[in-house]
Amino acid sequence: MEASETKDILKLGIPKGSLQESTLNLFSRAGYNISGSSRSYAMSIDDDQMSVIMFRAQEMSRYVEDGVLDIGLTGVDWILENDSDVVEIAELVYSKQKLTPVRWVLAVPEEGKVKKLEDLEGGIVATELVKCTDRFFKKHGINVKVEFSYGATEAKARLVDGIVDVTETGRSLRENGLRIVDTIMTSSTRLIANKKAMQIEWKRRKAENIALLLKGAIAARERVGLKMNVARVDLDAVMNVLPSQKSPTVSPLADGSWVAVEVIVDEKVERELVPQLKRAGASGIITYPLNKVIP
Repeated sequence: MEASETKDILKLGIPKGSLQESTLNLFSRAGYNISGSSRSYAMSIDDDQMSVIMFRAQEMSRYVEDGVLDIGLTGVDWILENDSDVVEIAELVYSKQKLTPVRWVLAVPEEGKVKKLEDLEGGIVATELVKCTDRFFKKHGINVKVEFSYGATEAKARLVDGIVDVTETGRSLRENGLRIVDTIMTSSTRLIANKKAMQIEWKRRKAENIALLLKGAIAARERVGLKMNVARVDLDAVMNVLPSQKSPTVSPLADGSWVAVEVIVDEKVERELVPQLKRAGASGIITYPLNKVIP
């Protein structure tokens, strides 16, 4: 049964805050236009089967579990922190800055007395990720008091014995004179769904379609397309230059002595590859960005 017949919609949750811009950009590349005021929690989307609302990533999994949302994006860290019983549709490895997971790390002042995990015995650790941090220390048999931090956790590092904070590169911690002692957990973004919503066929199918398109958009972010014309006599030389794991499309041109070659390559090798292709005999070389790459 289609959404128009049930007068129902798929309720999507977008994380508000640090992941907001990268998530909206990802949906745009996947083909969805989501817009609205930066101060508004309700957003508009160019799909009449869907509605969009923004929640903080920390609370997203609770709203999905309770059915306030049908699907939503949040980190696996907050799913575990909330002990949420939800369906994981897909892992989407992207973050605020890079296409990599983030880490929750235990950090202490560089000049402090804590050199290893055991030195925190009987101490105080501040973090937003209280439950996961508490489990980590219990697993290692270390008795600490884990206190909730209402943001600006780095600033509290010299007031308590240690902090557990999220980082992509560790740069901000180092700039604040902090040293990483251990990694509590690694987290990536997940597209999750309410269990009852996934029992409705059209919602499940639409959620899976969204996951496919989002994964395709992520796969395309660090790749480019290459098109070129190649004389048949130079084709072997050009093919030898192209990365061996790629399988280019070769099409005949009106002039039978020439072919068109098209391939997708990693963006980081494109600037070295283009001059080599030119020297090997390729001409009319065009590079272009990609929105989605669907395996």
